Amino acid sequence: MPHAPQTKIPATYMRGGTSKGIFFRLQDLPEAAQKPGPARDALLLRVIGSPDPYGKHTDGMGGGTSSTSKAVILSKSDQPDHDVNYLFGQVSIDKPYVDWSGNCGNLTAAVGAFAISNGLVSHDRIPENGTAIVRIWQANIEKTIVAHIPITNGDVQETGDFELDGVTFPAAEVQVELMDPADGEGSMFPTGNVVDDLEVPGVGTVKATMISAGIPTVFVNAEDIGYTGTELQDAINNDRNALAMFETIRAHGALQMGLIEQIEDAAERQHTPKVAFVAKPADYVASSGRRVAAENIDLLVRALSMGKLHHAMMGTAAVAIGIAASVPGTLVNLAAGGGERDTVRFGHPSGTLRVGGEAKKVNGEWTATKAVMSRSARVLMEGSVRAPDTWSR
Repeated sequence: MPHAPQTKIPATYMRGGTSKGIFFRLQDLPEAAQKPGPARDALLLRVIGSPDPYGKHTDGMGGGTSSTSKAVILSKSDQPDHDVNYLFGQVSIDKPYVDWSGNCGNLTAAVGAFAISNGLVSHDRIPENGTAIVRIWQANIEKTIVAHIPITNGDVQETGDFELDGVTFPAAEVQVELMDPADGEGSMFPTGNVVDDLEVPGVGTVKATMISAGIPTVFVNAEDIGYTGTELQDAINNDRNALAMFETIRAHGALQMGLIEQIEDAAERQHTPKVAFVAKPADYVASSGRRVAAENIDLLVRALSMGKLHHAMMGTAAVAIGIAASVPGTLVNLAAGGGERDTVRFGHPSGTLRVGGEAKKVNGEWTATKAVMSRSARVLMEGSVRAPDTWSR
């Protein structure tokens, strides 16, 4: 029986923020994968190298972490006053599953640059020198994102001196604005409360802020679950009991938020919601060895993605942090000292990050109006990826 041949597909490997992913133009995908469904998922799984019981992605383009197991599909936008449609897939490492339920805020920083370099933005919107404003339609959550892309001599400027904790080398700064960043339909606080008592089997009843902004996120206090908020990856990711506890918190939060109908469904919705724990400022040493002083941050935040503590902070979770911090009384706001605020600087495992968030009450309910953060992005490799044709049959 003949084996399936390899298919060559134009693609670009890019870093965006603290993540990396494979970027495709929709028109370049094999015909069977140009529409949602099993063929598209099978292709992306094979390109990334999943499912991989070894967790290394040796036979694919993934990096064996949630930050590097990502795929992006872009096309010219069919939405009025938008330049590009951005569809994001979070590829599971150990399961044959692609989660399309949310956005990747980090890779958003690379979307505008890719769109300009690959002919998805009209030439009349790109200055010879200055800043190109790319209007992005985030198709997963149906929201608008505006990316400010630096341009030099008509080309995307990737190099620069902007430093982002969690990224080794400096690059050009890309400002990203997420407009109306509440995730999905319904209330920004799905339970109707800024703080709830969340009952978690094996843990007890813990205070939780459950918010759908940027990405659905369950925030709990670090001290309520036995942590300080200064932990690095090894303290969590090498502890199976800790990971199981966080997954239980995540699942019960998802149920309370109405994202799933029964607890068992959480296993098939790995990308959302995120779970994070917060604490008041404290001194700690980041994973790079740099000391972070309590007086230089407003609070501490640690977040898990795809079942593991993130090495820095997911961009969408940073949006959730910024919006939650702007709403008086949330756990995030209280950890930051309470009161009204429109920006917050938080400490994460790799260092610090500043994010702006705006929210207001409309008809008695909180609504997120805008979130702003700075990231960076650059092309790592461009050309083609190859994958055995296992999706068209």
